[in-house]
Amino acid sequence: MCMLNIGKFKLTPLNGGITQMDGGATFGVVPKPLWQKKYPHNDNNQVPLVTYPILIQSEYGNMLIDSGVGNGKLDDKRKRNYGVNFESNIADELSRLNLSTDDINVIMMSHMHFDHALGLTSSTGEPVFKNAKIITSQSEWDEMRNPNIRSKATYWKMNYEGIEEMVEPFTDEIEICPGITMIHTGGHSEGHSVIEIKDGGERAVHMADLLPTTAHRNPLWVTAYDDYPMDSIFQKEELFECYQDAWYIFYHDVRHFAVKFDGGEIIEEMRREPVVSV
Repeated sequence: MCMLNIGKFKLTPLNGGITQMDGGATFGVVPKPLWQKKYPHNDNNQVPLVTYPILIQSEYGNMLIDSGVGNGKLDDKRKRNYGVNFESNIADELSRLNLSTDDINVIMMSHMHFDHALGLTSSTGEPVFKNAKIITSQSEWDEMRNPNIRSKATYWKMNYEGIEEMVEPFTDEIEICPGITMIHTGGHSEGHSVIEIKDGGERAVHMADLLPTTAHRNPLWVTAYDDYPMDSIFQKEELFECYQDAWYIFYHDVRHFAVKFDGGEIIEEMRREPVVSV
């Protein structure tokens, strides 16, 4: 496993599965001749997007960012449509660290789209992380349970039934513990949030699906899945200005777990271990 230390916080990506999403949707209006130079794709014009939750260990407990694609919740049609070649292996990954799913005490949900929220519950609807409180923005939680005609394609009832009592929503910003803050941004979804981690003069930021891959570093490169693309662009510009010296950590990028940028160029990187079925 690769691992990044931010002061007292130890960050480790966990194998939460993979999707193969349409390249045009992933890069929106960006022409393929441009994005194909920056990110891998297959003959079906699909790009690999891992769904790897980020484990954060410290004196404050064991926390996760997002939850992976779970196990046994996708039928064959959805597996085919979303290119799911393998599902979550989080329980085994945690066991390698002498942990179990019961040892997770906080899950920070950047948003509740299916590829981030499937892993919260089992195929029978039971909570996977039985002792965790689940933090997401109030507007995200509201839309999860009452999606509109567009968002109902990604906010699924099976991903929140069974965890309602575990969810603790916030409005604008919340300190999870000293050094970790969730900030509501909107953009990708109305309730989308980013996570800041800082300690000992070091910082990391998880921009979630505002920056799903390193190839999306250009503020204008936003996905076709973004409900409010202009909000995404403005938020990206502000966040890149704020976090110039920070590590950027990724849930989706198939090649990188963490990078540092100088402008649009990667100047430091932490590569993932080889990903299955890519």
